[in-house]
Amino acid sequence: MKPMHHSSTLFSSTTISNFKPQCVTFFQPTKPETSQLSSHHETVKKMEKMMNLSSLRSSSSSSSSSSSSSSSTEKFRRRWKEYQGMSNWDGLLDPLDENLRAEILRYGQFVDAAYKSFEFNPSSSSNYATCKYPKNTLFERCGLHNTGYKVTKHLRATSGIQLPCWVHKAPTWVSNESSYVGYVAVCDNKEEIKRLGRRDVVIAYRGTATCLEWLENLRATLTNLPCNMGNENNGVKQNEPMVESGFLSLYNSNNSSHKSLQEMVNDEIGRILETYGGESLSLTITGHSLGAALATLTAYDIKTAFIELPVTVISFGGPRVGNPSFRQCLEKQGTKVLRIVNSDDVITKMPGFVFDEMDKTNADVERNTNFHAAGLPSWIQKQVEEAKWVYSEIGEELRLCSRDSPYLRGVNVATCHDLNTYLHLVDGFVSSRCPFKATAKRFLQQ
Repeated sequence: MKPMHHSSTLFSSTTISNFKPQCVTFFQPTKPETSQLSSHHETVKKMEKMMNLSSLRSSSSSSSSSSSSSSSTEKFRRRWKEYQGMSNWDGLLDPLDENLRAEILRYGQFVDAAYKSFEFNPSSSSNYATCKYPKNTLFERCGLHNTGYKVTKHLRATSGIQLPCWVHKAPTWVSNESSYVGYVAVCDNKEEIKRLGRRDVVIAYRGTATCLEWLENLRATLTNLPCNMGNENNGVKQNEPMVESGFLSLYNSNNSSHKSLQEMVNDEIGRILETYGGESLSLTITGHSLGAALATLTAYDIKTAFIELPVTVISFGGPRVGNPSFRQCLEKQGTKVLRIVNSDDVITKMPGFVFDEMDKTNADVERNTNFHAAGLPSWIQKQVEEAKWVYSEIGEELRLCSRDSPYLRGVNVATCHDLNTYLHLVDGFVSSRCPFKATAKRFLQQ
């Protein structure tokens, strides 16, 4: 596919061909006659008129450009709820709307800042798994300038795995239970608030980094949601909302030194709502990999606690999180989820199994959800269900593919799952019929 080139011209070819420049000669004889002076004055007046017209055209062009920019901002401001998923991104994903593309990339860079601010160096025992930067300089230190947002809270996730006593004698990178996982940021720039059409609050999560987080990822069976996450029925029911055990553990576990991630998020969002309660607000939760799963759990929890707050998830390379009942709960409460998926990324196909639903009506979901899989015996389906391994895909999907990019050489697990790969694919995706812009090269050399 040849790249498309857009040029900006001041004159059309027709205009140029019809344009006949005039040659004007100025002279002043020793004894000018009246007729010559009159001709001279007329010529000067013509030139002044032409210069004024040119100036007016220049002014008009500048005004038009400013008006166009203002119109674009106004259009975005009016449609911000659409870009946040109010209509489930209908008509915006294929082809990918340019404003939505810019928003996805913007939130993806917030996730990148969560990675860059994490202390990965295990040799620094006192600082390992903490945030490297204070809140007031985090974005600048991570290379994000003029975001219009300020970080208000560092967030930590704690593993609920019970470790044997001897593990505490192991290196910090092995035994570290609580780790910096992301942050909360609030838009505080008047111009950005005006552009967005509301004051936006962002929660950004990084992906798996510590040893215990990897172990939590392996706890892939489904477990019931606790009462403090909106699940009033604590007994075991077939249609009760359930989520992956390890993800839930990282979200609601605490220890003697740190609150749970759930407590920190709820406290901070409550404080923000109290501070800006009279304004138009939105909450956008974004994350990559493990962070995508935590973003989904956070969205469900926050929407349960703060019903009126518009909540949107934009996730990159996320694994499956919950069962069909959990998905239905998210949909009923109005939480909007946009999953950015690379079809070559195996992490997005894990954990568990997804069976096609035969009947998706609300009545059937509330009564009894039936599953089938082509060619799969019913007794295997039953075993999978009883083992609590039946998951459901959540939200809307923007499906991309590494092989569509002319700049990605080879397909391997690490590259396909990398956040920069996702941002590169979003930047280049056009539509399912025209999958990639040949000019899109960003994010690959960072």
